[in-house]
Formats: sequence, structure tokens, C-alpha cells
Amino acid sequence: MNFSEVFKLSSLLCKFSPDGKYLLRITVWSLCTKSVSYIKYPKACLQGITFTRDGRYMALAERRDCKDYVSIFVCSDWQLLRHFDTDTQDLTGIEWAPNGCVLAVWDTCLEYKILLYSLDGRLLSTYSAYEWSLGIKSVAWSPSSQFLAVGSYDGKVRILNHVTWKMITEFGHPAAINDPKIVVYKEAEKSPQLGLGCLSFPPPRAGAGPLPSSESKYEIASVPVSLQTLKPVTDRANPKIGIGMLAFSPDSYFLATRNDNIPNAVWVWDIQKLRLFAVLEQLSPVRAFQWDPQQPRLAICTGGSRLYLWSPAGCMSVQVPGEGDFAVLSLCWHLSGDSMALLSKDHFCLCFLETEAVVGTACRQLGGHT
Repeated sequence: MNFSEVFKLSSLLCKFSPDGKYLLRITVWSLCTKSVSYIKYPKACLQGITFTRDGRYMALAERRDCKDYVSIFVCSDWQLLRHFDTDTQDLTGIEWAPNGCVLAVWDTCLEYKILLYSLDGRLLSTYSAYEWSLGIKSVAWSPSSQFLAVGSYDGKVRILNHVTWKMITEFGHPAAINDPKIVVYKEAEKSPQLGLGCLSFPPPRAGAGPLPSSESKYEIASVPVSLQTLKPVTDRANPKIGIGMLAFSPDSYFLATRNDNIPNAVWVWDIQKLRLFAVLEQLSPVRAFQWDPQQPRLAICTGGSRLYLWSPAGCMSVQVPGEGDFAVLSLCWHLSGDSMALLSKDHFCLCFLETEAVVGTACRQLGGHT
């Protein structure tokens, strides 16, 4: 095991508690009383620790004697509340519903299975869409806890309801958009227009200074539209197929998704009407997206120097200010929704948005590097 694998393993098992008073890494260190509690057999999986939104309970995936378990702890004193085994071959992730009443547990990608447990460890339901093929790739709860979105390797998102835990609909992600009711936004380059006063003679030497960076805009495409697809390498591990990203808007009205073999596109679904609402096709593969915590406004980054914003009113492209090109690799909204942090490989930029009457407007940004 090399250093990067050790670091990744330790980061998976190291988290702060929601109140910030405890640091968890196999053992639980109190930053207030300096007490230590020991947790045995934690499982190193992609999503093996999850807290309820109110911070009262923590669920931990465990593995011992070739069997998967889940332990639920009370965060106030770290006493064990429940401990139960799960009917999984190789548990991959766990996630509390926002109301803290239901825990979702899903199996390895080699078997499509998701299990729903109550707070006291009772199995409420089990769902499996198909067999003998790669299964679940991503899972997301709606903020209302009424819907559970399950993204899979077959390029579909299945929506489960909280009453019967049955599927109410499934969303496919075809490469061709033919419905004229769907708005398709395509990013296009918009080169800056230079006047004669901007030209110098003789021309500047190479490396003398940066050339004016190109801007981009969105154009509404006429259907039918064919989206750019990526041919996956199926004979290697973790093929780039299926739903790799999905997230609900804070009001649970919209769901944003990305199909990994159509990497440049973001799909926005209307959950009330259970239909596709809009598609955004970028010039580069989508690296990350996140909803504004206060309103249905989606921020997107593609690894370039631009930030993209979508709302039901429309979408826009914003150039990140600063010297040189700032490659936005990930982003994170402030809880107030009026600012966000943009992260590159070794810098970050703080972005402040002016609040306007129209949702989705973002006119001014103040940037800073560290």
C-alpha cells in the first residue's frame, strides 16, 4: 500500500462530529474534555460514516468475520444505541435521510441492492432493479426525505417514495434530445472583440504577457440535439458509465444528474412533474455541481476558469477574476447562499453574489488567493 492509498484510507475514517467538538478516526477524541472512545472494526468504504442532520446520531459501517454490520451511536456520549448486521455482500455506503428516521445502505456495485433501515435497526424495505450487471453508483436523498434517488451503471436514475419504498419513476439519459418542450443550453465560445487601440506593433514576444482570455455564453439549441458521448473502456475497473453525480435542490423541486459517459452534460429534472426540465451541455467535462442551499440555483464547474449558474429563469457563464487562469475543480456554497468557495489544485477563490429579485443573477465577484 503506497502513501496515497494510506492517506485516502485515513481520510475515509477521519471526520469531525457535527458540533465540531469531536474528531473521529477509529477512536473518538473529545476536543473539549480530552476523553477518548474506541470504535472497533470500522469499514474503509467510500461512505462508511454518516450523521443525522441534527447531529444526534452517527451510523458507522463495520466489517468483521467476513460480514457487514452497522452501528448507531448517540453523539452526546458515544454510547452504542443499535448494532445490526446487513444483508450485503460488500457494503459500499450508508446515508441518513434528512429527517434522521431512515438509514439507506447499499451494496457493492457488483450487485444492485439498497436496504432501508429504521433508527432502531429494523429492515423497512429492500430494493433491487436488476441482477447480473453493475448496479448502484450514486445515492441521494431529497431534503424533504420523501424521495430517494438511486443512480446506477445502466445510465438511469430510479426514484423511490418514502411510503412504500417502491419505484415511482425512472429517468433515462439518452444521447439524443428530441422533445421540443425540453430546453437545451449549449455553451459556446465568445471571443473578445479587439479594437485597433488594443493592438500593438511590433507584436509582443512569447511569454511577455497573457493574451485576452476568451469568454463563453449559452445558446439555446434547436431539437433534435445530439450530446457528446464518451466511449467507455469496459475491460477496466470503474468504467466511465452510469450516473456518477446527482443532487436535489433545497426545495426538492429539481434533481440534477450527470451520466458519466455523457460527461459534458448536466440534466435537470422536474420532480413535481417527473420529467426532464433542461439540459446544459458544456464545452468541457463537468467536474462538480452543487445547489444553492437557499433557492433552486445550481453552480457548475468544469475545471476551467469559469463558473456556471443555472436557475429556472435561465443560465449564465461567469469568468473567475484573478491573475492567470484559475482552474475551478470543485466548489462549495455558504449556507446563506450569497457566497461560495471555488477550489483549484492549490488555491481557492471566494465568490460573492449580489442578491437580485431574479433568481440566478450573479453580477459581481470578489476573488482572493491563498
